[in-house]
Amino acid sequence: MKRRLNWNKIKSIRRPYLLYGGILLGFVVWMLFIDTHSWTLHSELNREIEQLELEKEALKAVIKEDKEMIDLLQNRDSLERFAREQYGHKKENETVFIIEPQDSIDIP
Repeated sequence: MKRRLNWNKIKSIRRPYLLYGGILLGFVVWMLFIDTHSWTLHSELNREIEQLELEKEALKAVIKEDKEMIDLLQNRDSLERFAREQYGHKKENETVFIIEPQDSIDIP
């Protein structure tokens, strides 16, 4: 004798699996993309943290260079030399001539 499949029994078994599977799928989609604590938001924030850490290291290097320059400029002679070289300062009754190399002058 052939045994007949009882579709009602199969449907009744499948229904909870579909229901729980749908709920699980909805929960996963919610947590990955929609929620305020979503995976996409966390990955974006982690990238921003890495970028800020790199910027922090670069700024620390700049601060270190500036501190070295400040220490160097504590001496009056070195401060005067720096002002003359960088900003073209001069003493009273003094004439300063700026000599440029020949190759840096534009000749029309």
